[in-house]
Amino acid sequence: MSGCGCGCGSGGGGPYSKGRELVEFVLNAHGGAVRDQSIMQGPLATVCQGCRAPFVLVTYLGQCPGCGGVHAVAPLSPTAENIQYAGDDYRLPDVG
Repeated sequence: MSGCGCGCGSGGGGPYSKGRELVEFVLNAHGGAVRDQSIMQGPLATVCQGCRAPFVLVTYLGQCPGCGGVHAVAPLSPTAENIQYAGDDYRLPDVG
């Protein structure tokens, strides 16, 4: 399955959303298949938008190793400038 970010069956939001809405879009896009895919153009060095710790976003959805802050980038525009933060109070749902 391609990480096209087209919004097919993702429910709500879209690849051009901001903040928490984009994080939830990436989390659910293509039945959850996009979130764990490696960023096709390569990992993105960034700074956590919560605690300001540097880290590398390897997949389209990831967490800061320092504070657990959840960040995502849309497959259509995977650049460090487009990484979005879900907010200090957001935690990933248990997937099981």
